[in-house]
Amino acid sequence: MTTRPTNRPPTETRLASLAADWSADGETFKQVPWGKAMMWIFLLSDTFVFSSFLVGYMTVRMSAVESWPNTSEVFALTIGGQHIPLVLIAIMTFILITSSGTMAMAVNCAYQRKRKQAALLMLATALLGVSFVGMQVFEWSKLIVEEGVRPWSNPMGAAQFGACFFMITGFHGLHVSAGVIYLLVVATKLWRGHYDRPGRADPGNYQIVEITGLYWHFVDLVWVFIFAFFYLW
Repeated sequence: MTTRPTNRPPTETRLASLAADWSADGETFKQVPWGKAMMWIFLLSDTFVFSSFLVGYMTVRMSAVESWPNTSEVFALTIGGQHIPLVLIAIMTFILITSSGTMAMAVNCAYQRKRKQAALLMLATALLGVSFVGMQVFEWSKLIVEEGVRPWSNPMGAAQFGACFFMITGFHGLHVSAGVIYLLVVATKLWRGHYDRPGRADPGNYQIVEITGLYWHFVDLVWVFIFAFFYLW
């Protein structure tokens, strides 16, 4: 059996050629501003961090020797004499989803050059973020003070529960808090017309609002995964 001769270069040569083409291409990344590109790179790296946390949580939970607490009972509230499971977590999730809507409207207003409307919507988004963090503080205090959960111990079952809970929700809460500060800074600059001043790069271009929205939508999406993996499982 004879093999047909081929003139194709080695795989290494073809990969090197592909990399050279893309790195020298003036059109491929021409329409991507550096701010948006850097935000995407940051969010990609953050995706790996949150994924590691959730995979670690699943591994710890499946390998735990002691029984894992029932999250529906742990995070239940008694309202009007009724024991309602996950009611606070559901409200927190609704708040973040709503904040994604206000952020999307802010981006739309910004590209329509409705500067003050966009700033007000960003402030509303920040207010929703503050509400979320406030509820998370209440959730933490209830778990620590009333239930006695610690990062190293848990009276309701597996000791790893506390470490997983405080690590995952705390890291996400830190992102929300940073996002609120980010929103307030950009909204203030937007309201004052900072991005329209002469001498600024691309005057009147409110792309910073879209970049801020990318971060906020990412934070909201991560919470959906935390809600599904940690609270509903």
